[in-house]
Amino acid sequence: MFPAGKRTGLSHDIVGCQCAPIVKNRRNVEGRCWQRDLQVPPQGRGAASLSRISVEHAKLIRQLETIAPLDDDDRSALAALPLRLKVFGADQDIVREGERATEACVILDGFVCRYKMTAGGRRQIVSFHFPGDLPDLQSLALEVMDHSLAALTQTRVAFVAHDAIVRAVEAHSGVAAALTKHALIDGSIFREWIANVGQRPALARIAHVICECFVRMRALGLAADTSFELPLTQAEIGDATGLSNVHVNRTMQELRRQGLIAIHGKTHSILDWDQLQETADFRPSYLHLRPEFIS
Repeated sequence: MFPAGKRTGLSHDIVGCQCAPIVKNRRNVEGRCWQRDLQVPPQGRGAASLSRISVEHAKLIRQLETIAPLDDDDRSALAALPLRLKVFGADQDIVREGERATEACVILDGFVCRYKMTAGGRRQIVSFHFPGDLPDLQSLALEVMDHSLAALTQTRVAFVAHDAIVRAVEAHSGVAAALTKHALIDGSIFREWIANVGQRPALARIAHVICECFVRMRALGLAADTSFELPLTQAEIGDATGLSNVHVNRTMQELRRQGLIAIHGKTHSILDWDQLQETADFRPSYLHLRPEFIS
């Protein structure tokens, strides 16, 4: 767990599911934040059930459809996955390095990072994750987590048993193809981030993170025109780009001075998209989005 104190704690509200009572309510081991579990029963199978897909299942389906086509049977299979819901507070680990997972998680609401810690206690963020993402899908094949996932804001997560995913994959080739592509795109993002941190100057590094977040959030309908919510602290941006807080602050000011972005609270507005992409050396092909979700 990385140091606390940067953000507010977790509220006790759970939204988006009216189909099950709260079954657990406890503090985490640090005693800082409450976690609460809910069960979402699977939706009925068949095309007729598509109109009754839960909000939680719909977010997973929307994410997968940004990268791969799904037919009605595929959507029904995904809607039939049983979900266990839990809310995490800001700066709380969702999954930790060294754990043996029996479930994969789907981000429903909030902002999540994947990170590694050095022996000296320094954190390197290696990716960000948005609603619908399955950031630990590789845990189906790898026995031990080699990294951690953490909520950067209050975050709602759905856990899906590995066995349920395997059954859906074995029965539906479209689901198998979409989930495989989703996991492979994680690797593509990692390669781009290595190049970003290792070879680009500070201005391009931060501009690239902004471009990626904007494109991925826009594909999910989370960006309005050229504005979107980016709830990252300067320390978190620094952990993702290998820069100090001071350097991040100075670089963000330069992006604003050049008229590329405007920031009002957590809202980031892109003022010159073409120039921002050029500054960032950003080409969205590594995200492997379907064409209709890039334009």
